Amino acid sequence: MANLKIGDRVIPFTLPGVDDKNHSLSDYVDAQALAVIFSCNHCPYVRAWEDRMVQIQADYADRGVQFLVINSNDVNRYPDDSFPKMKVRAEEKNFNFPYLFDESQEIPRLYGAERTPEVFLFDSSGVLQYHGAIDDHYDNPSEVKVLYLRDALDAVLAGETPLVQETTPVGCTIKWK
Repeated sequence: MANLKIGDRVIPFTLPGVDDKNHSLSDYVDAQALAVIFSCNHCPYVRAWEDRMVQIQADYADRGVQFLVINSNDVNRYPDDSFPKMKVRAEEKNFNFPYLFDESQEIPRLYGAERTPEVFLFDSSGVLQYHGAIDDHYDNPSEVKVLYLRDALDAVLAGETPLVQETTPVGCTIKWK
């Protein structure tokens, strides 16, 4: 279970992105909602969900929603998750959000993240409002019945508490050093 609990404040960080710029949480203080998503290149769960991640970011960008996607996997054991390969993956999939590399693995440890993908959604005040999965069916978008992240985003943007604030993240484990 996550170290961060619903109602906790966002934990700041600065990480390099595939755009060769450093991204700090403080760069996004104007976001109406901020989703920190732990991810990677190789995980089949991430690969199943990443097109939906791109679509959700596109659908909500004009409403002040920002995704920050972080890969913290051990690249020695999982070379497909290396920073150069992150750049290739981001370009192939047309990522419309910062894709960040945390070689130290400090950020998932602070957040308590264990899976890829795993979502931490914060409101405009930096308070955790939702933690868990993107939706209820990773491998077949046509079978999705509950849109956890979209529902939580709608609630947060309306100034309300999401009906579902926590789900079990589904995915590969973060590959620790």
